[in-house]
Amino acid sequence: MSPLSLWQNALIRVTRRAHKPALLLPLALLLGACSGSPAENLGLHDGRLAPCPDSPNCVNSQAGDAEHFIAPLPLKGSAQQTQTLLKQLLASEPRVRLVEEAPGYLRAEFSSKLMRFVDDVEFSIGESAVDVRSASRLGYADFEVNRKRIEALRQRLAAQP
Repeated sequence: MSPLSLWQNALIRVTRRAHKPALLLPLALLLGACSGSPAENLGLHDGRLAPCPDSPNCVNSQAGDAEHFIAPLPLKGSAQQTQTLLKQLLASEPRVRLVEEAPGYLRAEFSSKLMRFVDDVEFSIGESAVDVRSASRLGYADFEVNRKRIEALRQRLAAQP
């Protein structure tokens, strides 16, 4: 191998290594930007969950319109037993983080697998049912992800003894 080829190969190896860390920073920033910030209106207000925005990427059992409405979850035993069971179900889900807990209230963050988009899911555990709200932080459409998530939780809750 000629000295020129050796020099070219060495230069290629050095520049490849030098650029790899530089590419990680923009990638990390891009993925971090997909998480967004939680809405300021989350939580219970006068015993009610926040309404859904006009976009179709939200479902709420307290919504007055058919596009956003989803049936509340049934209780499994008492309200306290149901809250404990919901916490267990959330803990067993991948990419879910319980971020707030109070008597009769849970809030969790669900992250998508690929882009790490974050959805906020809230549960208001009452005496007769569990009101629920699931909303995407970013974007407009969610391809029914929030609705499917709540229906999957409904099935898992019903399957519990």
